[in-house]
Amino acid sequence: MDLNALNRISYGLYVLSVRLGDKDNGCIVNTVTQVTSSPTRIAVTVNKQNLTHDVLLHTGSFNVSVISESAKFALFKRFGFQSGRDADKFDGLSGARRAANQIAYITEGICAYLSAKVISSVDLGTHTLFIAEVTECEVLSEDAPMTYAYYHANVKPKPEESPAAKGFRCKICGYIYEGEELPPDFICPWCKHGVEDFEKI
Repeated sequence: MDLNALNRISYGLYVLSVRLGDKDNGCIVNTVTQVTSSPTRIAVTVNKQNLTHDVLLHTGSFNVSVISESAKFALFKRFGFQSGRDADKFDGLSGARRAANQIAYITEGICAYLSAKVISSVDLGTHTLFIAEVTECEVLSEDAPMTYAYYHANVKPKPEESPAAKGFRCKICGYIYEGEELPPDFICPWCKHGVEDFEKI
């Protein structure tokens, strides 16, 4: 089975943001889909290793900022390559506002945002699928939304390898695991993807 076929599915890229008490957090996701129009409901899938997942499970409320093609790589580094357990991802971020649900959403490099309230969830093993009712949404710019393919072709820096580089590279974020064997349960420390998203270099 060639799992690269899944890369041909068109994915968007989003910042999923949550709030617990006075702490904001968020992460990059690529699995947001409208599932019904009346009522207006969306589905989002979140990796259980993300702090955002735990907060969402607890609070049931979130915002989705739809990343546009104008977004810079710094946005992905801020929300995708560090953990909210170790860093305040919103610290020093000027391009953010609060929606009516009091959760922050991003305003720079974003073409729209949605606020939503979870109505049900499904345990998928490594991830949880949340079904949510949209409570607020707004178009912020006419920029085209960024797809996963556009990100890989135009935004993500190309990896620099030395001639002696050996190991495995994450196809999602570029992290390099040095070693002859990649442990079968290895999880990328940057983007939290598993061994299926690594390639031998």
